[in-house]
Amino acid sequence: MSQKQELHAMVEARQEEMAADLMEMSRIPAVNPRMNGKGEYARMQWIQAYLEKYGIPYDVISVPDEAAPEGVRLNLTVKLPGTEDTERTLWLIGHVDTVNSGDLENWNTDPFSPERIGGRIYGLGVEDNSQAVITALHTCRLVVENKIQAKCNLGFIFASDEETGSAYGLHALLDHGVFSPKDEAIVPDAGSADGSFVEIAEKSQVWLKFTVTGKQAHASMPQLGVNATSAAMHLGVEIEDMLKREFAEEDPLFNPPYSTFELTQKFANVDSPNVLPGKDIFVMDLRILPCYTVDQVMDRIHAVIEKYEKEREGIQIQVEFITRVDAPDPTPSDSDIVTRLVASIRESGVDAYYGGIGGGTCGAILRAHHIPAAVWSTLDELAHQPNEYVVVENLVKDTKVYISTILKYC
Repeated sequence: MSQKQELHAMVEARQEEMAADLMEMSRIPAVNPRMNGKGEYARMQWIQAYLEKYGIPYDVISVPDEAAPEGVRLNLTVKLPGTEDTERTLWLIGHVDTVNSGDLENWNTDPFSPERIGGRIYGLGVEDNSQAVITALHTCRLVVENKIQAKCNLGFIFASDEETGSAYGLHALLDHGVFSPKDEAIVPDAGSADGSFVEIAEKSQVWLKFTVTGKQAHASMPQLGVNATSAAMHLGVEIEDMLKREFAEEDPLFNPPYSTFELTQKFANVDSPNVLPGKDIFVMDLRILPCYTVDQVMDRIHAVIEKYEKEREGIQIQVEFITRVDAPDPTPSDSDIVTRLVASIRESGVDAYYGGIGGGTCGAILRAHHIPAAVWSTLDELAHQPNEYVVVENLVKDTKVYISTILKYC
């Protein structure tokens, strides 16, 4: 039996342990502080205890954040030295924070108490991104326990704050000097149900918050006020239609192959149905193909805003970025991480291919710093949805692929 076969057999034998670890960790709430949660601090402590239990050395990088109850966000890194090229690290990166559960009425189980039903585990964040955290932990354990040394360093990151832009997570790690220019990374934060899709490119990701201000009045006397909600509704629809019409190019590398512009979040305005709103706030989600710049899109949005302010007396409109990630250059399809990861997936019997997505993973942040990143996982793409689940068998599949890829660096 080859070394790879022996390691794969070890992974298969740990399926139930991996499932139990995922459920135990996922019982600890980790909703991002900017999504009305307390953050991932307690879950990070669980990961620290796990690493200590198995004698795995790690570093803690703390980032001050007043939004967290502890006043700080934690990031954990493990770095296992290579035999030759110690200026280069292959990273496996998972994020620990989750989004909010949303309306609990839409869940068939308690999202904060993971439940195993058949071959699935249901719960908030189990796919996004507990699956990555647990598979990374077990990959790390197997490497340490079997004294595997690659030619380059092997690194594992358990990051904070991915769900609201990574300012207290991956961006802080970059500022801290964790990465070097020769590094590469696997980011298990997107994928496909059969594990065939390797993401190497992302669209620009923009969240825009529009604040429309008018004048409040009684709804029966609209002439005494300026209806901010009416203006906001018309404005949002006109901007959405204009963007879809004018930025309609397609790129077959991406799925979907076009830019997306969607009205999403709507803030409460008034507390009574007979009040003419004096302020209305809404959000748009924009995922823009790299053939367009964010500035090009914003120029057209500002043009529509200016028209509304001129045509609608008493209306003022402010637009601000909640999130802005300009699309970096894709990871080269012939880079080591892409060719070796794709080869490992194909060796598992899956016909792997690469392409682009709408954006929103840590991969784009790394690519912006010229660090090749391949985003991959085997999952059903249920992130941010009610009844989110992870397929237990996928924990084994992914870990085996990570082991196969690591061996290609030995």
